[in-house]
Amino acid sequence: MNNTVADAMALITRGVDEVLLREELEKKLSRGKPLTVKAGFDPTAPDLHLGHTVLLNKLKAFQELGHKVIFLIGDFTGMIGDPTGKNVTRKPLSREDVVANAETYKEQVFKVLDPERTEVRFNSEWMNELGAAGMIKLASRQTVARMLERDDFKKRYKEGQAIAIHEFLYPLVQGWDSVALKADVELGGTDQRFNLLMGRELQREEGQEPQTVITVPLLEGLDGVQKMSKSLGNYVGITDAPNDMFGKIMSVSDDLMWRYFELLSFRSSNEIEVLKASVEGGENPRNVKVLLAKELITRFHDENAAESAEQDFIQRFQKNAIPDDMPEVELKLDEAQMGIASVLKEAGLVASTSEAMRMIKQNAVKIDGERVSDNKTTCAHGTSVYQVGKRKFARITLLK
Repeated sequence: MNNTVADAMALITRGVDEVLLREELEKKLSRGKPLTVKAGFDPTAPDLHLGHTVLLNKLKAFQELGHKVIFLIGDFTGMIGDPTGKNVTRKPLSREDVVANAETYKEQVFKVLDPERTEVRFNSEWMNELGAAGMIKLASRQTVARMLERDDFKKRYKEGQAIAIHEFLYPLVQGWDSVALKADVELGGTDQRFNLLMGRELQREEGQEPQTVITVPLLEGLDGVQKMSKSLGNYVGITDAPNDMFGKIMSVSDDLMWRYFELLSFRSSNEIEVLKASVEGGENPRNVKVLLAKELITRFHDENAAESAEQDFIQRFQKNAIPDDMPEVELKLDEAQMGIASVLKEAGLVASTSEAMRMIKQNAVKIDGERVSDNKTTCAHGTSVYQVGKRKFARITLLK
């Protein structure tokens, strides 16, 4: 393997979970011709968060190497409803929802991808032409037994959960997308492995060279436990305001910070190793976390916004002497929200709810540096830094 291919492989495989098959990708790269690299997104929700950008960053790496990136919007599959990771049948979207969400996706992805080197396609282009007869023929390519090899289908079947017939079509349609686009490489999350491999099978049956499959990790959210998700409240949206984005990133644990550097930062691996060495040598991890926050805010906003967000953070947090180390607490929500007094008591920041009420009345309670003045304040799911008085702090995650 020559140095050019070796360098390309180092960039492509940084932080990925799996490459199937690695030797195939090396062979494709060694030909010196631009590859067609595909990733599909169902427009099920209009807002992207940092978890989505793990995949987008990998597409960007391919672009930098001169390859053709296809950002595939699954407007057809979005109306089927992706069953991946679900224990119930996902409700299909209406055509109006799909179109509206797709437009928002297109606006947001170009905060990462180069629009001049990105081809945006919709899989309804070829799936509508396939028709009913073509869909039945496609369905004949696989058996029910094969579909039940998928972890989520297998689990639902064993637990007696309903599996609708149309859900079996989803992996086949995703695989057919690879045939239609003659994809050389397809990327997806680790939960998409079955669907990605389906593309290899269908391409082989159609006489095409099978695509290389690359899976990327599912990024942990701010709680460091569950994958980043808007519904769990542990996310950083790429359209979040700069100050909000800065505060959220600064709230992650020191260990999780390195995971974010690996999967989200465009700094080289060598640069990150230098930063790790500096922390091991006594550098305050908070200073390194600031670098990550500013890099991401610059990417999704601009450099001035990043500088301003840092100054705002200094004004609100560092002048209040927030400690580097604080207790990490997880609380389970019985309902959608929990009263601030109960949160403080359950987290051990106060001895009783009456003490919490008294501290709030004395203006001695803050959430993420913002003073709480109403003892009826409620807290929703998500992660924030809670402070009582000058010295009591806890990073509290409220789980649904």
